[in-house]
Amino acid sequence: MKSRRGARHTAAFLLLLALGWPLTSAVAGVFSVTPVRLYMTPRDRAIAVTLTNEGDTDVVLQADIHSWAQKPDGADELTLTEDLILAPPIIKLAPRARQVVRLALLKPADPGRQLTYRLVVREVPEALPQQPGVQLPIALALSMPVFITPPAAKRQVECTTSRAESSSVSLRCTNAGNAYAQIREARVQRAEQVLARFEGGSYLLPGASKAISLKGEQPLAPGAAQLTVTFDDGQSITQGITLP
Repeated sequence: MKSRRGARHTAAFLLLLALGWPLTSAVAGVFSVTPVRLYMTPRDRAIAVTLTNEGDTDVVLQADIHSWAQKPDGADELTLTEDLILAPPIIKLAPRARQVVRLALLKPADPGRQLTYRLVVREVPEALPQQPGVQLPIALALSMPVFITPPAAKRQVECTTSRAESSSVSLRCTNAGNAYAQIREARVQRAEQVLARFEGGSYLLPGASKAISLKGEQPLAPGAAQLTVTFDDGQSITQGITLP
């Protein structure tokens, strides 16, 4: 991710390398997408998305939309869908060029719950000239969450803790609401002393639970402590816990 204005994800398809095939070179383009998270309301029929070629060569991009769900254990499930469409779905950008495209909703939104999708934009590798050895194009991909949220949809997160190792705490959070939650930080502390902490961006969709490990720098003494879980919107929940 370059910044809040764009994102990069160097997810390379290196199957040949994993199989031990000899590689003499790799080719990749660089592009960004803005915004990196897409929010819509049931009244929105389409929103604008900006694609930018950050490199010095032409790049061809292809977009797919996946419905995004999570199993009860928090594992992601992505399924190709035609509920939304990025128009146009295939874009060719000249070096340093940018293009504004439209992400359009083709089905009615659900007034009672949030709909969650993933917009996946991939580089389409160009064919390479024949050269000695094996050349593998590296295909970059960006996956952006898409949330279509009615006004009444809210997260409802409850968390429990258990002891994992001497210097860590296992946190399990469940989202019983009808909108996503993203945990940005979780910490266990006594007074002003932080005993263990998690920092990241763990998504928790409605109906799912997820375990997160909070790491400390030294063994945690048993006794009363305070758990604070902070979400991506800056709001947090705080509760008292007891470390065994």
